Amino acid sequence: MEVGPTDPLGRDAATARVEAALLFAEEPLNARRVAEAAGLKDGHEARRVLDRLRKLYEADDSAFRLSEVAGGFQLLTRAELHPWLLRVRRTGSDPRLTPVALEVLTVIAYKQPITRADVDAVRGVGCGEIIRLLMEKGLVRTGGRHDSLGRPHLYVTTKKFLQLFGLNSADELPKGGERRSSG
Repeated sequence: MEVGPTDPLGRDAATARVEAALLFAEEPLNARRVAEAAGLKDGHEARRVLDRLRKLYEADDSAFRLSEVAGGFQLLTRAELHPWLLRVRRTGSDPRLTPVALEVLTVIAYKQPITRADVDAVRGVGCGEIIRLLMEKGLVRTGGRHDSLGRPHLYVTTKKFLQLFGLNSADELPKGGERRSSG
C-alpha cells in the first residue's frame, strides 16, 4: 500500500502517475486508458484519482484544471491565463479557421448529420471546398449516407472538434444567445 503525502496539496505516487499521463497525452484519455497508463486497477480507481487531482488543482489555485472533454479527461490551463499563453503559442499547432470556415463548421455542428446540399442551402453558396478543408483539419468527417436520391454523404463533427472547443459532446454546444468561455 502506498503512503500518502504529508503535504495536503502533495501527490501520492498514483496521483503523480495520473498527472504525468494526462500531461503527456495529446488527446483526452478515458478512465480505462488513464488506469492503464498509470498502473491502476481499473477505470473506477482512475476516476477516484482523477477526482482527487481535480480537487488538488482547485485547492491550489493551480494554472491547470482537469476537464472532461470529448469522452475523456484532459489537463487544460485556466481560461484567465489565455492572454499570456498566446505569447508563447507555437504557430501551426492550432487549426486556423477563416470566418467562412467557422460558419460552415458551426452549421455542421448544430445540424449534424447534414448533407453538403443542406449546408449550401443554409449558407446560400457552395461549401464543398470549405467542407473538404474542415475534413483535412480533422474537424469534420463523413458520418454515413442520406437515404435520398444519389445517397449523398452526411457530415458530422469529430472528437478533435470537441477537444478544440472544450466540449464533451455536441449536446454541450451553446443554445441561442449562450456563450462559452474557452480554455
